[in-house]
Amino acid sequence: MPCPELPDGFDFTDPDLLHHRVPLPEFAELRRAEPVRWIPQPPNLAGFQDEGYWAVTRHADVKYVSTHPELFSSTLNTAIIRFGEHMERDAIDAQRLILLNMDPPEHTRVRQIVQRVFTPRAIRTLEEKLHARASRVVEAALAEAGPGGSFDFVTRIASELPLQAIAELIGIPQDDRARIFDWSNKMIAYDDPEYRITEEVGQEAATEIIAYAMNMSADRKRCPAEDLVTTLVAAEDEGNLASDEFGFFVLMLAVAGNETTRNAITHGMHAFLTHPDQWDLYKRERPATAAEEIVRWATPIVSFQRTATQDTALGGKQILKGDRLGLFYSSANNDPEVFDAPEVFDIGRDPNPHLGFGGGGPHFCLGKSLATLEIDLMFHAIADAMPGVRLAADPRRLRSAWLNGVKEMQVSAG
Repeated sequence: MPCPELPDGFDFTDPDLLHHRVPLPEFAELRRAEPVRWIPQPPNLAGFQDEGYWAVTRHADVKYVSTHPELFSSTLNTAIIRFGEHMERDAIDAQRLILLNMDPPEHTRVRQIVQRVFTPRAIRTLEEKLHARASRVVEAALAEAGPGGSFDFVTRIASELPLQAIAELIGIPQDDRARIFDWSNKMIAYDDPEYRITEEVGQEAATEIIAYAMNMSADRKRCPAEDLVTTLVAAEDEGNLASDEFGFFVLMLAVAGNETTRNAITHGMHAFLTHPDQWDLYKRERPATAAEEIVRWATPIVSFQRTATQDTALGGKQILKGDRLGLFYSSANNDPEVFDAPEVFDIGRDPNPHLGFGGGGPHFCLGKSLATLEIDLMFHAIADAMPGVRLAADPRRLRSAWLNGVKEMQVSAG
């Protein structure tokens, strides 16, 4: 097998790289020549005292690692593949309380409790409210822009529905929702110098969300209500979350349920506007397959990581106990062994076994049904009220080590 042609020192987690593009050509080169490749890093560059990680780029290998938590741990080094170089180990270890960073059996216990939030009944209860809110979001953006005016799609449209959905789900009062949005932005923006947010500010924002949620939990334990927070923290004889566990659950939702869906909607709009034939098809037929293709195309989480619990083999390479592995979902979702013409944005793609919600196994996304509902509702509303929407400027990408984020995208209503 020929050696992959990558520049010396190329690192898929370099935030300067994702600031400009997702490295799809380099992923393709690794899938072709070396689908599991060691990527060296200077010690502590990513917050870890090691010398790098294994880049896992094929769909089949990402699924294998995801579905074998006994071999590949989320807890040992967390699922975040790159922190800042000044991140203290104690701060990394503290994140093990987040569901994303747990392994079975503790992960199994907590997930069984929190999945009550995402039952089909709970999602159906939200649907009518979210349908109406999606329409209001688009109408408000149109009214503010005025005839022929442009506006930022990210802040005016893509950001609003995911935030409101999570807030509705767990009962955050309307007056507090902007604070949750601000805190969640600060948590993930520390790699982007434009925001002038340090890791310390990001950690403070995380602490604010946890404290807010713990106060909610304490209130419901004192005075139970007919809501999902009570179901999670105060239900008798059904298992419940401790206050700190609930706090870390809300912290996870603030990113996993807010930031990721916002970026999927933004990338989806950009894909439609740069593939006008697909936008015309969507406006005519509204295919039920569109949301899944938007998630595949966007892949809002470029990568998470796992850590080997023992010596093992993967993709022809010997993985040693303690080695970190980067699961590159953006690469897996463009694997031609799985997808016909993956470089084509095709809203009729079916089947579509993408890994945009994870590679299966214990960490498959709890909120998948809610996320696809939000995407469907948002694009229905845009197609109804703003069918002539046009791109007014190229998107401005977020500088991040693991998020495929867009911080601004100017559009015109047409």
